[in-house]
Amino acid sequence: MLYGAVETGGTKIICGVMDETGELLDILRFPTDTPEYSVEKIAGFFSNHNICAVGIGSFGPVDVNEASDTYGNILDTPKLQWRNYPFLQRLKSKMKIPMVIDTDVNCACIGETEYGAGKGFDNVIYITVGTGIGVGVVVNGRSLKGMLHPEGGHILLRRNPNDIYEGKCPYHKDCFEGLASGPALAGRVGRPAFELDEDNPVWDIEADYIAQAVSNYILTYSPEKIIIGGGVLEQEHLFPIIRNKVKEYLNGYIRTPQLEQIEDYIVPARLKGNQGLYGAYFLAKTLIQKG
Repeated sequence: MLYGAVETGGTKIICGVMDETGELLDILRFPTDTPEYSVEKIAGFFSNHNICAVGIGSFGPVDVNEASDTYGNILDTPKLQWRNYPFLQRLKSKMKIPMVIDTDVNCACIGETEYGAGKGFDNVIYITVGTGIGVGVVVNGRSLKGMLHPEGGHILLRRNPNDIYEGKCPYHKDCFEGLASGPALAGRVGRPAFELDEDNPVWDIEADYIAQAVSNYILTYSPEKIIIGGGVLEQEHLFPIIRNKVKEYLNGYIRTPQLEQIEDYIVPARLKGNQGLYGAYFLAKTLIQKG
């Protein structure tokens, strides 16, 4: 059997076709455009393959409650053309096969849990730090959903005393995303993060905010593994700084084997940009297995 996987992001959409073993047989990438154009593009790609189900990881906020009348709708997104758009239903009307949807970052967490750095663990957090900041949470082997879905990129942080930047988030200014996303870094120093030397003092501020957030997630979710990805964390020199700062913030309050071996606990993503696609594939495959 063949399965379809879709990851829709704020700037691009990725579609993949995978077989039972998880081998990626075909892939399509295109810029995120209007909803109707995107749906036509996705459906057109999959029409060339005999797939049995599709899993979707979508930018949010998105209704992920399967019992809801608006399941699969994009909700109050800043992308105005997508606001309240019935994304899942429009795709189903075009393709007429089983589909399931979760957030893009929950799918990334599922992908890393099933096939990447979190394999073998039931309770995993995945943090992506890039154009925005998203947090996916897997608890007892399933992505966390409740009233909505985790919006851990918008937790409020204590401002670093060396930071005078006002914050990028239009809602909260100095939330995690507002202070530590790629655009926040660029806004603070006037150029993209990839242009900065490793010894630039802004990296200490960046690591401090990430460590604050990670410490909060440890205290609230008690994950067995924390995985950090996204464009900003391609700067792997940040990981030792983050780990040391997490230890400082926790200050011995929690003592576990994981924190004793923190270099194996807070780790980079392993699937190198395809974690969302593999998470969506896992959702599609599970949907068919459940019947």
